[in-house]
Amino acid sequence: MKQCNGSRRKFLHKAAMLSLAGLAPTILPSSVFGKGDRASPSDRITLGCVGVGGEGTRNLMAFLGQPDAQVVAVCEVEQARRDQARDRVNQRYQNRDCASCRDFREIIARDDIDAVCVSTPDHWHVPISLMAVRAGKDVICEKPTLTIAEGRLLSDAVTRYGRVFQTSTEDRSLAVYHRMAELVRNRRLGKLQRIYVKLPAGPMDPGDPTPQPVPPGFDYDMWLGPAPWAPYCPGRIHWNFRWIVDYSGGQLTDWGAHLIDTAQWANDTERTGPVEVEGTGKRHASGLYNTYYEYHLRYKYASGVEMFVDSGGVALRFEGTDGWIANNGWVAPLEASSKAILDSVIGPGEIHLSTCPAGEHRNFLDCVKSRRDPYFPAEIGHRCSSVMHVGNIAMWLGRKLHWDSGKERFVSDDGANRLLSRAMREPWVL
Repeated sequence: MKQCNGSRRKFLHKAAMLSLAGLAPTILPSSVFGKGDRASPSDRITLGCVGVGGEGTRNLMAFLGQPDAQVVAVCEVEQARRDQARDRVNQRYQNRDCASCRDFREIIARDDIDAVCVSTPDHWHVPISLMAVRAGKDVICEKPTLTIAEGRLLSDAVTRYGRVFQTSTEDRSLAVYHRMAELVRNRRLGKLQRIYVKLPAGPMDPGDPTPQPVPPGFDYDMWLGPAPWAPYCPGRIHWNFRWIVDYSGGQLTDWGAHLIDTAQWANDTERTGPVEVEGTGKRHASGLYNTYYEYHLRYKYASGVEMFVDSGGVALRFEGTDGWIANNGWVAPLEASSKAILDSVIGPGEIHLSTCPAGEHRNFLDCVKSRRDPYFPAEIGHRCSSVMHVGNIAMWLGRKLHWDSGKERFVSDDGANRLLSRAMREPWVL
């Protein structure tokens, strides 16, 4: 772990010396030494949280509950949310030490911050994470990436700078998905043949694009950041950014980062990807929201495995030569073609997939200390996002595409390859 706690150590040393000299009280709070539910200052990982809205609040509260984490700064473009997050942190630690800002670069510039938690809209995920990694910070960031080219830059930077990066989703810590992936990987279904993934549809509302005044206390220009300029309207921000191509990829990339990751994990393709994709979808003809609210995709892998991704539910099913395993609903109980599959024991000499039942935040902190990859590192997160991105590109172009996962290029298709990256609004660059 990068040690940035020198000032705390100096404080403890100075306090001890003053005490011995009779110049300070001889009793220090037990929390200083890590008694009770807190780790000692030298063992705490200091964090700055960028984006403290919906998911950002969930991530913030998760870290506030970890005894060896210390949130020291929060960043948010909306003042009310920023102040609320700062107050939550101060209440947790019973002090007034938490800094707050609207420009994430203030957090990245601090030498006393070990790690950054990024919980912004998708179009900000890679730019902020990349700056943090280059500044020597470890990063836990919400999914997904915005483009394949951005994901590749981020994964390469994580390796180059030797940082720990966690793609922040809970799925690999959930017993039902971990169990499903292990059974498939250990060939309890025989040779895997087909994967069926169902993800939510929507939104059915096309959204109201009518421009409105920017609310007081909201830095809309910073919210847009590298995305193209567009007039402010309430339907553009907060949860609904997911339905606008400039900021995200719709339900396909939002929910796909969950179930398609398990599909990739079980298929042993989490560091590669499919070789072929085709599909159709529906988008609103007018309005604010322009991602696909309905989609039907077929992927093919080099092994011959086919994966079908359809909107209209939340479900996952694997079929092999010797049976099937599935669940229908988020974290729903497993079903299988035989009780023997469900009761099968993974032996000591078989494949045991990495997990952390305590969740992605605990896994991240442990890996910051050990310097090992978390269970959903940058490369695997990038490859998972890429599966959804090539699906969106196939629907945008309306044709079957052949994907070279080694080169991360479409085969003999310049039009498709031009969609692997996007221009960024000045002054933002990667």
